[in-house]
Amino acid sequence: MPYPPDVTTLAALLQNVLSTASQVLSSVPELARYQFNCEANNQPSQLVVSIGAIADIKAVLALASSHANSKNAFAVHPISTGRNWGYSSAKANSATAVILDLAKLNNIQCEDAKLGIFTVQPGVTQQDLRCYLNQHQLKFMVPVTGAGPGCSILGNALERGYGITPYTDHFAAVNSIRGYLADGTLFRSAVAELDQSQHDLLDKTYKYGVGPYLDGLWTQSNLAIVTEISLRLKAEPEAFSAFYLQFATEYQFEQAQQIVFDILQKLEGVVGSVNIMDQRRVAAMLATNPNGAAAHQVMTEQQVASIAKTYDIPAWTIAGTLYGQKAVVKAAKHEVKRFAGKQCSKMVFSDSWLINTARTVLQWLPKTMLSAQRKMLNSLDAGINIMSGHPNQVALPLAYWRNPRLAVTKDQTLHPAADGCGLLWYAPLITMNSADMRRFIGHIRAVCPKYGIEPMITFTSLKHDTVDSTIPIVFNLADAAAVAQAKACLEELVSEGLKQGWVPYRLNLAQQASLLDPTLPFWQISAKIKQALDPHNIISPGRYQP
Repeated sequence: MPYPPDVTTLAALLQNVLSTASQVLSSVPELARYQFNCEANNQPSQLVVSIGAIADIKAVLALASSHANSKNAFAVHPISTGRNWGYSSAKANSATAVILDLAKLNNIQCEDAKLGIFTVQPGVTQQDLRCYLNQHQLKFMVPVTGAGPGCSILGNALERGYGITPYTDHFAAVNSIRGYLADGTLFRSAVAELDQSQHDLLDKTYKYGVGPYLDGLWTQSNLAIVTEISLRLKAEPEAFSAFYLQFATEYQFEQAQQIVFDILQKLEGVVGSVNIMDQRRVAAMLATNPNGAAAHQVMTEQQVASIAKTYDIPAWTIAGTLYGQKAVVKAAKHEVKRFAGKQCSKMVFSDSWLINTARTVLQWLPKTMLSAQRKMLNSLDAGINIMSGHPNQVALPLAYWRNPRLAVTKDQTLHPAADGCGLLWYAPLITMNSADMRRFIGHIRAVCPKYGIEPMITFTSLKHDTVDSTIPIVFNLADAAAVAQAKACLEELVSEGLKQGWVPYRLNLAQQASLLDPTLPFWQISAKIKQALDPHNIISPGRYQP
């Protein structure tokens, strides 16, 4: 765009092509919620179209195409719920892009209750899907994440996100994608176009279709506006058991890693994702910041040890889940015990008599008694609910670790961006190799404290050969110096990590602009596809497109 269009003129043009179901937002109060973000991105959004009817997407794209070579040329940037905490929230790469808010498109369609095939629009949240399943008494699991109940199912799948339930890779569970290209072409698979039965179900049950597989192009890209995805949901299992393995000393990491490898490789299909968390990461889930939320300061070893003693937090914790028929889960539990042997200091299963007894005892005791144990059990139960496909906020308080403006309470609805939380993510892929992972641990613990960032480590298994490490860079968004330190920390983590072969699986807006080299063959190919499908660069300029 050589120059930004006049906002007033553009707003009028947009309103003229929209139905009464959609609305142009341009006033300061209307735009306020689109300015909130966790990444300290101060670039203002000047115009938002709240889409209430799918046909209006095509109308906006037609308007953009017709004005592509005029003084009123504009781009659009679709968002689902705008709750992409730590990566972009509701922000666009281009300052002049019109935000297309698709949150009102929240229809859920059960394509086949027996097969577990569902179609969802962009505005369908984890909680929406959970409520729909409950209302219709459908026994399936929501593909949850730790981002919270208000986050989009579709948006997470298109970012190739993942969770801890059995279908860990959320995009892998997506069978079909439909939406619009920049010129208004409605796209769907060759299977859907060849199918003359009028049922339109086969396409939604088979992922790869006929001919070139194109659906992958619509993920982590700016090539289309997706209006629906059809995905398979995992049926609720007959039996479920979460397991927690504790390792008392730092030097037992290699043992913990080998146990996770064995579990993932040998219990595939029964076990969901498995996490390995260090002491500081678990401490931040259970305790308040001992330095105070406003301090840009790393906990001392003494402070960590004190929290660990209060909440019985070991050096390393493995958390995983087993799903299946009762006999299968029982056998899998036996195998987990065999793999872990006497190597871990403590082994707990969520369906054990110990946990059930603790729940009963705490229920009868005054709430002022055993507060640490009560908090641990509440956190455990919330984690179990997530693993069972029931969205909740158990992971969200982490974003508030350095937020002095708001103290998190149990029943409060959390919105990290609106609440002023500072959060960035370093999420590289790492081979499931203990030496590689140990070097990575050293990398995090060497770099983060230099910038006053708490080095909290989680490894999340994708398969037995690959893990993703999600490192939260939590900072006080109201402290300019802390913001600068956080961004510098992320930059060094990424730049030095790339030299070791640790490549992030997704990037925030600033990283997309700085790391992706348009001269390299991959991005040249991507640019050719973009030029063919969107020659006027209408959809999300700069998004995963250097």
